Amino acid sequence: MSQLDPLPNNLPFRFISRTIGRGAYASVKKAVPLDSTTPVFAVKLIHKGYAIKHGRISAKQIAMEVSLHSHVGQHPNVIEWFATDEDHVWRWIAMEYAEGGDLFDKIEADVGVSEDIAQVYFYQLISGVSFIHSKGVAHRDLKPENILMSDNGNLKIADFGMATMFEYRGQKKQSATMCGSPPYVAPEVLVCGRQEKKTGTELVKYSPELVDIWSCGVILFVLLVGNTPWDEPTRESWEFVEYKKTNGRSSDDLWKRVPAEALSLLRGMMNIEPKKRFSFAQIRQHPWYTRHNEHLASDGQINDPIILATKMLENLRIDFSQQPTSSQRGSQSSADAMDVDSGFSRLSSTQPEAPISDVLFDWERPALRTLAVSSTQPMSRADATLPPSATQSTNFYDALAEEPSMSQFSQTPGVPITLTQRAQRFKDIVPAHSFTRFFSHMPPRLLVQMIGDALHNLNVPLPSQPPYIGQGEHVSTLKVKTTDDRKQGLHGEILIDKYFLPESQELLEVRFIKLKGDPLEWRRFFKKVVLLCKDGVYKPEA
Repeated sequence: MSQLDPLPNNLPFRFISRTIGRGAYASVKKAVPLDSTTPVFAVKLIHKGYAIKHGRISAKQIAMEVSLHSHVGQHPNVIEWFATDEDHVWRWIAMEYAEGGDLFDKIEADVGVSEDIAQVYFYQLISGVSFIHSKGVAHRDLKPENILMSDNGNLKIADFGMATMFEYRGQKKQSATMCGSPPYVAPEVLVCGRQEKKTGTELVKYSPELVDIWSCGVILFVLLVGNTPWDEPTRESWEFVEYKKTNGRSSDDLWKRVPAEALSLLRGMMNIEPKKRFSFAQIRQHPWYTRHNEHLASDGQINDPIILATKMLENLRIDFSQQPTSSQRGSQSSADAMDVDSGFSRLSSTQPEAPISDVLFDWERPALRTLAVSSTQPMSRADATLPPSATQSTNFYDALAEEPSMSQFSQTPGVPITLTQRAQRFKDIVPAHSFTRFFSHMPPRLLVQMIGDALHNLNVPLPSQPPYIGQGEHVSTLKVKTTDDRKQGLHGEILIDKYFLPESQELLEVRFIKLKGDPLEWRRFFKKVVLLCKDGVYKPEA
């Protein structure tokens, strides 16, 4: 793919950001109509030639994603589809911009959310998936990366790159394509993939709509517990083998944390035999699903987004008294960390592992502004994440203490009351930007060295050359390419940028940008690094 491939010149919109998300042959950018500054929407750009040559997909599959998304994108819990077009190089898809960001980026790893909040998002997930199925479409890749939020916190299902039509005019068909992400995929999909030889004259197949039901069950488990029940549903996983042997009555400690009333719902949705799996009607009749929930309005949307956002944020916590440890599943070996693309990692998406070097696909990195202002003015950046009050504050650190992501470092549990009093929308308390970030007063070189040592401690491969340390606003970028505790690929960048404060002071911001992988696993990785670097982390009460 050439860096000179221009974007289509007939686009009916203009981009207002660089990249807000990317795959190996597609990127997503924010855009607005040419003649207006609103509404803001997202545009997925697919480089057709690169995708077909390196992405192991066909032009027909690209067209299928467009067709199926347009067919199902008219539901409150599904990312809305707007328009599409193409030229000889690019295919673009305009869709709803999920202003609330990733749902699972705001869920604490190994903790999960409260039972009521889990029910809200499970209710909305079932609402969206059942609508998709009513249109004869199965998603086939339901996992945290593909679950986003609107600006008021409601769930949005995204990414139909693996979707398929399983029913048309009353006729059903099965699938023979191995796809999905191993921790969330149903066991019959992996059986299909492993039995590549033909049985008689037909390939081993599965019912894609029943695969979605299984994945919804795993997602509910993750909401309640903050972890997946196994690495993959195969005999290589002792957790799955025990689950299968005990008919869903596993002795694993994670299952003991699931509310008793929800256990039978999970067993029904995650029945090993696909034909015995719960239908949507059975899910909706289950007592856990129908229990009263003050957060749910009669129309299935969030009743009071500010209250729910406040309760969500209370669960995000980093305990600096703890030692950095792996998840409850054990740590990865250094060999695993190096072998990031082995095994079932190929299942996690239809995208190739080879990165695109095109500048258009670089992660969004807005320029910082050098600040030479009076001490009565707050410090800011072009991509500042400080709350609105920062512009009126006479103390930068007071404003910083109220930045939502700083609450996770506070010694006092809860959200600053001034933040909740001022909030008017869900995203005022739980903003779209990632919470995997921290601030530091350490000198740049020392902080970069400390983070490098932490990565080495976690068996993350480091470059042979020391990272470049700039003298301006952008200090350094550290590449992360490793595997998570589920042996899945985890790729991203650690960006270190600088604020210039009054009286020659400096403050560094460290952002962990996930490019590929499970958001809960990325948060778990972030927490490990933070605990290893705790002496360099700025804390609100410090």
